Amino acid sequence: MKTKSNKKKNHVPIRMNALFLSVFFLFSVLVLRLGYIQIVKGEEYKRNAYLTENVTTKLDAPRGKMFDANYRVVVDNDPVFSITYTRTREADAEQRHQIAKKLADLIEKDSEELTERDKKDYFIFLNEKEVKERITASEEKNTPPEELYDLMLEKVTQKDIKSLSEQQLEVLAIKSEMDRGYTLSPQRIKIGATKKEIALISEHLPELEGVDIKPDAERSYPFKDSFRDIFGQVKQIPKSRMDYYTSRGNDRNDMVGTSFLEEQYESVLRGTKTKIKYVTDKVGNPVGDPVEEDGARGSDLVLTVDMNLQMKVEKVIEEKLKDAIRGKYAYDNNQLKNAYVVMMDPNTGEIISMAGKEYNRKTGKFKDIPFGNIYHSYAMGSTVKGATVLTGLHEGVISPNTIINDAPLKFGDGRLLKSHANMGPVDAVEALEGSSNIYMWHIAMRLSGYDYANKRFNDHKVKEAFEILRNSYSQFGLGVPTGIDLPSEATGYNTGVSSALSQAMFFSIGQFDTYTPMQMAQYVSTIANGGLRMQPHLLKEIREPSANPNKLGKLLYRFEPNVMNKIEMKQSDIKVVQKGFYEVMHGSNGTASWTFKDKEYNPAGKTGTAEVDKETGLVNKTLIGYAPYENPEVAFAVVIPNIREGYTNNEIGEGILDAYFSLKKEGIPANLDAEQKEQKKESR
Repeated sequence: MKTKSNKKKNHVPIRMNALFLSVFFLFSVLVLRLGYIQIVKGEEYKRNAYLTENVTTKLDAPRGKMFDANYRVVVDNDPVFSITYTRTREADAEQRHQIAKKLADLIEKDSEELTERDKKDYFIFLNEKEVKERITASEEKNTPPEELYDLMLEKVTQKDIKSLSEQQLEVLAIKSEMDRGYTLSPQRIKIGATKKEIALISEHLPELEGVDIKPDAERSYPFKDSFRDIFGQVKQIPKSRMDYYTSRGNDRNDMVGTSFLEEQYESVLRGTKTKIKYVTDKVGNPVGDPVEEDGARGSDLVLTVDMNLQMKVEKVIEEKLKDAIRGKYAYDNNQLKNAYVVMMDPNTGEIISMAGKEYNRKTGKFKDIPFGNIYHSYAMGSTVKGATVLTGLHEGVISPNTIINDAPLKFGDGRLLKSHANMGPVDAVEALEGSSNIYMWHIAMRLSGYDYANKRFNDHKVKEAFEILRNSYSQFGLGVPTGIDLPSEATGYNTGVSSALSQAMFFSIGQFDTYTPMQMAQYVSTIANGGLRMQPHLLKEIREPSANPNKLGKLLYRFEPNVMNKIEMKQSDIKVVQKGFYEVMHGSNGTASWTFKDKEYNPAGKTGTAEVDKETGLVNKTLIGYAPYENPEVAFAVVIPNIREGYTNNEIGEGILDAYFSLKKEGIPANLDAEQKEQKKESR
């Protein structure tokens, strides 16, 4: 007899068999399905797989900020909305043109940056048949196919270009931006769209395929126009520099620094882009949802410029130029319109202020032109006499105690050359104090091998004198690059070498070659610090971006003072020139003593006047200097081109030094937080 437990045991194999049968059935279905997919549908799925593509697009991250020497924001990012266009593979030139025409009715787009080539291309686009008809059969026959379009461009006349209406040019400006973009890469059509433009675009989005409104950032300047030109511009990559940027890994639609500090420190200021990864179908349309990787803002720059001082310097220039223009000295100054100032730390090369002002007589307003300090050069007059004296001392043609009689020089051709006053017997210090031309001319004559007493000289030695003077001047930074950390700078005009003794003589008093205000500031700094030519620089620190707007990020880099060269002259000779510069501002015959002799900050310096036009009486008025004399902490150069005789150079010099030492007394600005104050103290 079977028991109850035996019956239960008999059910177990049945259940196991049912389970195995079910698994076998499901596995068979799976195998059949896989076989169907691989054998029957394999080629089709393979073709579809090849018709999809992984595409990664990138969006610019906000750029790094800029701070002044007191850690206040001087260049920031303001949130704005931009009108963008995302191009698909199906969007041909005509489709983009139609969208551009619609956008032109909805937004304002500046067309000033369009080139003549842009306009010719557009005229051909609109009138291709007409332009082709202008090509003769003979021209077409003798022109290779790849050069045919160039021939069409030649057939487009100035009259054709002028026939394009303002509306058409606006359409072209929009279409040009659309054409720059990659497939599936948003291209900015307009940055900073107005509320009205955003509303109009939003209303018409269904008919504007590829157009979108995206959050963006635009540079803002809390100190308005002050120093703004030196901060630089940020624009989309110019067509002329497209190859340069793309070869360095940039995308064609990138926003990049295109001038001054923005360009110089592009790699630092540029953020890490946000990446958007798409899968697209065979026509380039996205399949599924994109995957986004967040970017990061660029690193921040801390500059050497003190914006408190910068604004005071700009105000001084405006006030003193107005005085000169309005006839304070009772003379007509129709040519006078600009002036420049550079202030730097002679021990570190830090540029603490760099200002330039241009006066518009029609509007009665001033325009900021700080870039003139590095791009414009002028004959600087007697301010170069410090370098001339040091050259004479170094070459052994004079000694510190050499006495030369400052009396008119007479030459065989009847010329009479003299200083602004007959000073009588003077040594090197007195010659600098009273700005003796005669003393400098004797140095030039001796370098040229000219015996003034016997009226004999060697033409060959005159040319050597030029080489000696120019080589000596270059040690101070005159006539050579200063090394300022900007994309480019002028080095002045080298007038060449002459066999005429008179030219060598005028070279020695600063009326032959030309120099920039920045070169003059580096030159006087070299004298002030005892012979070290320091590299002038605007960058002080690089810092990580901070999430807290009231805190600075971690210090990544600090600019270390860079000695470009040490001049060959002896310290004892340098002290002779330093003493001469002191007497200029303190001595009884000092050309600037009436302005500076009672100043607590105890300055030293040299005035200069370079003749520009004898008929009109125009001159360049200059002033270089440093303070305090015993322990220099600030050096400066003032340059006023095309002015009549007067004292505007001295008055500007006085005003900027007064401003510097007044701010120094005030100490650290109160608006810095505790961490920033500590950093400020450490930096000093």
